Amino acid sequence: MIDIHTHILFDIDDGPKTEEESLLMLKQAVKEGITEIISTSHALNPHFDADYSTVQTKLKHLRELIEQNEIPLTLHSGHEIRINDQMVNLLNHKQLHVLANSNYVLIELPSNIVPTYTKDMIIALKASGYTPIIAHPERNLAIAKNPSKLESLIREGAFTQITAGSLAGHFGKAIQKLSLNLIRANYVHTYGSDAHNLTTRPYHFQEGLYYLERKKQLDAIDILLENNYRIINNQPIIMLELAEIKRDKWWEKIITKY
Repeated sequence: MIDIHTHILFDIDDGPKTEEESLLMLKQAVKEGITEIISTSHALNPHFDADYSTVQTKLKHLRELIEQNEIPLTLHSGHEIRINDQMVNLLNHKQLHVLANSNYVLIELPSNIVPTYTKDMIIALKASGYTPIIAHPERNLAIAKNPSKLESLIREGAFTQITAGSLAGHFGKAIQKLSLNLIRANYVHTYGSDAHNLTTRPYHFQEGLYYLERKKQLDAIDILLENNYRIINNQPIIMLELAEIKRDKWWEKIITKY
């Protein structure tokens, strides 16, 4: 299985601090059944901005450690890019990493809002040959309050990535239920752990899949994992027709707890 969203490089953002921690995370990934990982250190984030060349250097070193320690896992390059009006220019000038040398890019929104220029940036990325994937939309308050904000971005050509920990309940019941609702409505296309460490932000990779299995979302599991594979191979993502998300009393209840 492939994990398309991780913070696995040490001493570069809010992920592991030492190479020993990175190695422990990689070994745990293998135990989770993960065979390939895309490293997605933060870029253009107000708190962390991992430089393109630094990422390359750290990746090279970590790949050497993987080989030395005989860890059966392939590591790919990437960035988790905070949405910014300079994204396209920086991508074109090789100052930001795409996912695994594909045309896909992982985009991060602020936690509480969907910036007014988000749709314009998606259109600009598509026009330049990139396909944006919105990271963890289930953890964005504006989307939780009004899923149509996410729907409009998907209709413009964006895809989305759900976080394993969200499905596993790591971020609370409200986000867990919202995540399931988004999946049932076909608003979710890919799956990632967004792992930062093995304590406060672990993988939850299998746990998230087990949750979907218990909720009888077997087709969704197949599609999410297949789409992860397609990203690595730079192939078109499977997209199902969007369904309506109805805001009922239950929905309002979970938003107040968000």
